Amino acid sequence: MARNIGAACRSCRREGLKLYLKGDRCYSDKCSYERRAFGPGQHGQARFKKLSNYAIQLREKQKVKSMYGMLEGQFRLYFQRADLQKGVTGENLLILLERRLDNAVFRLGFASSRGQARQFVRHKHILVNGKKVDIPSFLLSVGDTVTLKEKSRANVGISDNLEAVARRGVPSWIELDKDNFKATVKALPNREEITMPIQEQLIVELYSK
Repeated sequence: MARNIGAACRSCRREGLKLYLKGDRCYSDKCSYERRAFGPGQHGQARFKKLSNYAIQLREKQKVKSMYGMLEGQFRLYFQRADLQKGVTGENLLILLERRLDNAVFRLGFASSRGQARQFVRHKHILVNGKKVDIPSFLLSVGDTVTLKEKSRANVGISDNLEAVARRGVPSWIELDKDNFKATVKALPNREEITMPIQEQLIVELYSK
């Protein structure tokens, strides 16, 4: 499977925004964006250049792709699927991305980042409705249960992640049973709960050209 192996912290600096791609490191003094809040590369500190409308739209798409850890082909397929659904295309896109299993594992606090959540899913630490699922892009539906495999619950890193989840909170569309390492999807995600500064309409405009 193709994946982005570039430096995660460069993405934050390129977008001029913390994307929280490195888990707890992003909350510490080691955060590269906090230490160097300018673009990567030798021209990163160059004088600000006014961006065209196309560049603004492109940067918004790249930001969301980096945030959810996706490459262009897969992201475009999500957009096409969102465009075919009823409702607002931009909101449909974000809801589809939020329903991904790796995102839910991150949101629940089982993992400190979406990258780590993908690794947990790939290594079969996660059960959906009692069955092993090793596909990070698996879309959750209302009523689905997400459980951490019993043998994985002793992992110290996972326990630390669950302790830290209070820092960002668990979205209301998922009900977390912390003691049993289990969660239930109560409803589909809604746009209001996606608190990162995303202007999804710019992505729609870019793909609609």
